[in-house]
Amino acid sequence: MLDKLQMFIAVAKEGHFGRAAASLGITQPTLSTGIKQLEDQLGVQLIFRGSRFGGLTPEGQTALVWARKIVGDTRQLREEMRFQRHGLSGQLRIAVIPTALTWAARLTSRFSEAHPKVRFTILSRTSIEILSMLENLEVDAGISYLDNEPMGRVSTEPLYEERYMLVCAADSAFATREAVGWEELDGQKLCLLTPDMQNRRIINKNFAAAGVTPEAWAESNSTIVLVANVEAGGFVTVLPEDMARFLISGKSLKIIPLKGVEVAHTVGLVAPYREPHTPVLGTLLREAKRMSAA
Repeated sequence: MLDKLQMFIAVAKEGHFGRAAASLGITQPTLSTGIKQLEDQLGVQLIFRGSRFGGLTPEGQTALVWARKIVGDTRQLREEMRFQRHGLSGQLRIAVIPTALTWAARLTSRFSEAHPKVRFTILSRTSIEILSMLENLEVDAGISYLDNEPMGRVSTEPLYEERYMLVCAADSAFATREAVGWEELDGQKLCLLTPDMQNRRIINKNFAAAGVTPEAWAESNSTIVLVANVEAGGFVTVLPEDMARFLISGKSLKIIPLKGVEVAHTVGLVAPYREPHTPVLGTLLREAKRMSAA
């Protein structure tokens, strides 16, 4: 039953039998047989299907909620038993917005020093993808914005507030300034994150509040690409302070605080709402709280 529920969750996530089978490392006939057996066991049709996936039936929508809960509870049971036998150990999967990757490294490094049996997988994802991955049990936790867009039923622990910096070349007209207004970037050759990134949406709001419509000459979902374009010449970019300081280290670049209408946004650890959390995840949330208080 558990394997079949995981198949069902994969199909609901992918909206495609072939992609769901590939994500699970099984053949499509095996997946289709598993879904049919699950429907027979539950006595209802879960998926509209003809020549292709046609969405979940009303019963399927209800079953999906239960499937996620059962699979999540089963994983929690395994974690509890592992903790009883081996202490804190296992694998934690964390999805992180690109601008918070330095904080993810800081958090996992501190955690690993105290709990060396725990291993980490860290993935760079957008804030929307992080919430979807948490819901579909693809990751155990995320690091994302806590106060800018709806998050649903999750546990959160704030880590820091973003402060935005202009990144420019050392010979830029801005390089010797103590601060730069958002409105002064009107007409500049900007390299910014892609619009699907929540950080870009926040930056756009700051520009709009300053009466500026930014024109991005180059866009990327990678902060490394943004800084590389600035270093190559002609571009300027806007990044959160911590990420900006990390990426310009050893480069002939400058960072200058942006001033004006900026509203700080909180970034923190996000986990599926469960009481209690697994021992490993509960300890990670407490470590995040200690970091934010330091």
